Amino acid sequence: MKRLMFALGLTLSAAALAPVPGMAGATDTDEERAARWSEIKTSIFGDRKVEASASAVAIDAPARALDAALVPIGLTLADKDSVKGLSFVIDDNPSPYAARFTFGPAADPGEIKLRVRVNNYTNVHAVVETKDGRLLESAKFVKASGGCSAPMGMSDEEAMKGMGEMRLKFAGEPQAGKPIEATLMVRHPNFSGMQMNQLTRDYTPARYIEKLDVTAGDTLVFHLAGDISIASNPVINFAMRPDIRGPVKVVASDNQGGRWEQSFPLPSASN
Repeated sequence: MKRLMFALGLTLSAAALAPVPGMAGATDTDEERAARWSEIKTSIFGDRKVEASASAVAIDAPARALDAALVPIGLTLADKDSVKGLSFVIDDNPSPYAARFTFGPAADPGEIKLRVRVNNYTNVHAVVETKDGRLLESAKFVKASGGCSAPMGMSDEEAMKGMGEMRLKFAGEPQAGKPIEATLMVRHPNFSGMQMNQLTRDYTPARYIEKLDVTAGDTLVFHLAGDISIASNPVINFAMRPDIRGPVKVVASDNQGGRWEQSFPLPSASN
């Protein structure tokens, strides 16, 4: 049964989605889902051709989410040297355009991992933008329900404690000539605007990280444009080129004017 989209008035960027006429349900047909994706991709990419290519980007996502508010997603790119950007779309979320990564010269964009909210049984799409301007997409179906409205299990004040604190962990000791793998953790509730305060019974206003930049020295690793579909306390796994120089600086800002910045030293590579 069709349901009207919950109007949040949120945008990811100048190219963000206009409201989609209908929301999906578990009983929607493949044809209905295909029609919805056609509308969404036109809203995001205009009249640019989006080619189906499961080999260009592989999506690792659970077939059925254990926690709809915290769904792990892994995106593996086959030809990482040709990649300019990567978009992740959750078709039937209230704001489908979940995230866009734009990679800089310091990135090794072979794999990106993040955690997202999934609000309904839905297709998710990953779209690679290549340096020569092609758009290549892959899709996967995920069963989940209520991820965008799920309460955090604590008061808003507790959820916002330490907001903006960051940690950057490196995967073992860097090896000469091999990508430097890292995990970034940012403390932020990423309120969706659909969560009800359990004490006041009012909806908590949307407050989410909308921009995040990671640089190594003076060189961009990636820029992330985010929205309400990224889970609370975002965790992002990424990799950097082995020849980069530190420190690694992270700058995050949210839609209510919050801004946080922190630098991290690079561990020394072993020969």
